[in-house]
Amino acid sequence: MSDERQPPPPERDQQRAMTEGEGTPVGAVPATPPRRGLMRSGMVVSSMTMLSRVLGLVRDVVIATLLGAGQGADAFFVAFKIPNFMRRLFAEGAFNQAFVPVLSEYSTTRSKQEVRELLDAVSGSLTMVLAFITALAMLAAPWLTWLFAPGFSRDPAKLAMTADMLRLTFPYLLLISLTAFSGSVLNTWNRFAIPAFTPVLLNLSLIGAAVLLTPMMDEPAMALAWGVLIAGAAQLLFQVPFLAQLGLMPRPWPNFAHEGVKRILRLMTPALFGVSVSQINLLLDTILASLLAAGSVSWLYYSDRLVELPLGVFGVAIGTVILPALSRRHAEQSREHFSQMLDWALRAVLLLGLPAALALTLLAEPLLITLFHYGAMTDNDIVMAAMSLRAYALGLVAFMLIKVLAPGFFARQDTKTPVKVGIIAMAANMVFNLILIWPLAHAGLALATALSAFLNAGMLAWLLRRQGVLNFQPGWGRFAMQLGGGCVAMGVALWLLSPEWHHWLDWNLLQRGLRMAMLVVVGGVVYFAWLGVTGMRVRHFRLKG
Repeated sequence: MSDERQPPPPERDQQRAMTEGEGTPVGAVPATPPRRGLMRSGMVVSSMTMLSRVLGLVRDVVIATLLGAGQGADAFFVAFKIPNFMRRLFAEGAFNQAFVPVLSEYSTTRSKQEVRELLDAVSGSLTMVLAFITALAMLAAPWLTWLFAPGFSRDPAKLAMTADMLRLTFPYLLLISLTAFSGSVLNTWNRFAIPAFTPVLLNLSLIGAAVLLTPMMDEPAMALAWGVLIAGAAQLLFQVPFLAQLGLMPRPWPNFAHEGVKRILRLMTPALFGVSVSQINLLLDTILASLLAAGSVSWLYYSDRLVELPLGVFGVAIGTVILPALSRRHAEQSREHFSQMLDWALRAVLLLGLPAALALTLLAEPLLITLFHYGAMTDNDIVMAAMSLRAYALGLVAFMLIKVLAPGFFARQDTKTPVKVGIIAMAANMVFNLILIWPLAHAGLALATALSAFLNAGMLAWLLRRQGVLNFQPGWGRFAMQLGGGCVAMGVALWLLSPEWHHWLDWNLLQRGLRMAMLVVVGGVVYFAWLGVTGMRVRHFRLKG
């Protein structure tokens, strides 16, 4: 039986009054806004993320046109992937999943002064650690490059160019981690739009660098490395005024002895594996791809970028809004509502993830041609990238499920269970890689990542069920039939309306864009029309956070 049915203690009454806007007692944390619907918050994050992802695709079109899948492109993608991988591991991964539950607990049960002391200690400690790591990585850039892309050692010029780029891109880790810290604070206070919009600045910086700095560089790809560094500073500075507006601007001062910092560090250690196993798998793909034919790293990159669009817009967005909400429910010991939120998140992910995965599979070549087949991008690059895109698309739903299932553990400050699952999934991924890389080359690496993601998601769901945390709500049978029918109807429509992919090669940018837009609109209309006809309504997905 949940504690909601028992008389709440006086201090919880006081805190409830604060969060519902009935006044803020002296010394209490800043009153959080009234709880908003999860669907509304998710739509805010999704819309901002969609803008970012669309600009990201524009960015990738510019990069593909400028660099294609050649030596400069491979070097930049590795130089950017290393700090970007560590960003997802430390900033958006382990740190975010450990920091948000602790911060939510402080904001629910502690005083304003204690919250500020936590923010000061965490920001100072994070800055000190990451500044040391950044300095060390810049000094060790050639060795890091060899470690993450050993195949580049066959070409000393390519290895040296990648190391030079890495010295420019690695400080991005420090800057974006502090940005993630700021975003976690804003998300905890239900300011989702600002952190979700912030990545737009990265894409604008890279587009600007490609257009404006490329003519000044002997190596065009080096301009993009400068763009990454500029983007890190811009994203951090963008969020500062909004923290100040909330009265939560930290005064960084390292304090590893602070109780909250010690708890976060304890939670972070296993979370490094548990939440970011898919990123580790992608990095393993890069290492092995560097040993394959030239262009393999770029083919995986371009296909991964297309999968990242729905993953970020839907999966990451839903995971972002439910983590603070789940953390608050856990702090309030509201077990029933906690389970309802997880069930809601699973349905939302499947509602949007299944048709997205199907569309990527059916329209692989047309999508790649429309976005990237310009300049240095060849027909063979499209064929190769389409192979890995279909393999990644098979795992899209699993990638999304991990984003919403992992918070079910982290919100309860349980990071040990996901790390066990993560280690098993990583081991499986390595086995799948060795089995599939020989017959399928780079596409085998993508398929191995998808299979290990399903293993990861399945184990997380099973453990949540076994712990009694995830209890499926009524109506899943009908829901599954509605989704299945909608996907079939959409698939038939796309198959009938899309010509053979070779025809797309003969069209110009406008023709490709218009035809692709038509397919997207028709596919979406058919899918959601089926759901509407079979009785699904927007109100079925409304749930308070």
